[in-house]
Amino acid sequence: MSILIPTKFRLLPKSLRNLPFNFLDAGSGSHSATLTKKWFPFCNYYGIDRTKDYENDEIDFALMKEFYEMDLTKLQFSNIPDNHFEVLMMSHIIEHLPNGDKVIEALLPKLKTGGLVYLEFPSTRSTRFPSKKGTLNFYDDPTHCRLYSVNEVSNILVQNGCKILRSGVRRDWINILLLPFAMIKSKVVLGYVAGGVFWDLLGFADFVYAEKR
Repeated sequence: MSILIPTKFRLLPKSLRNLPFNFLDAGSGSHSATLTKKWFPFCNYYGIDRTKDYENDEIDFALMKEFYEMDLTKLQFSNIPDNHFEVLMMSHIIEHLPNGDKVIEALLPKLKTGGLVYLEFPSTRSTRFPSKKGTLNFYDDPTHCRLYSVNEVSNILVQNGCKILRSGVRRDWINILLLPFAMIKSKVVLGYVAGGVFWDLLGFADFVYAEKR
C-alpha cells in the first residue's frame, strides 16, 4: 500500500515509481537498496557508504548499479559522475559527519538540473528528549558528532543553486497512527521498544527537500 511508503520517499514524485532514473544514496546501509527498489523498481540505485558491512547482503548489492565504498568526510568524489542523478538522498548521514556541510556541497554537482535532494537529520530538539535504547536523544548514538539546523542546511542548498520545496519537522502521521502496533512489533522483534518508534510523534528529525536549478 502506498500509505506505507517510507517517510523519506513520500515527497518524491509518484511518477518516479514507474520511470527509470538515477538514484544516489549517500549512506546506503540497512538494506537501503532493497527498500528503495521496492518503491522505485526501475531506478538505477547507486550507493555510497564507508563500508559494505553495514546491514547489507548479497541481495542488496545485486540490486545496485554501483556501490562506492568511501569515507564521505574526505570529499573525494571524482569517480562519481557529475550531472548524472535525478535524486540525491541523504537521510540520517550528516549528523555522523563533522563536515557534513562540505559533503552536501561536494555532492550537489552530481545532481542534474531539476534533480531533487532530500536531507533528514536529528533536530536540535532531540538533545532535550529522554535517553532511550535505539536513539531518542541525539546523544544516545555515540557516532553522532554534529547537530545541523533546517536554516543551516537550507542555506547551503540555496547558496549552491537549489530551490527549497519543503522543510521542517518530520512528521509522518501514518507512523503516529500506527504507533501502538510499532511498539508491539519492536518489543517482539527486538525485546524492547526502540527510541525510533517515537520519532514522528515527538519530532525527533528535521528535513529539507529541494530542487537543483
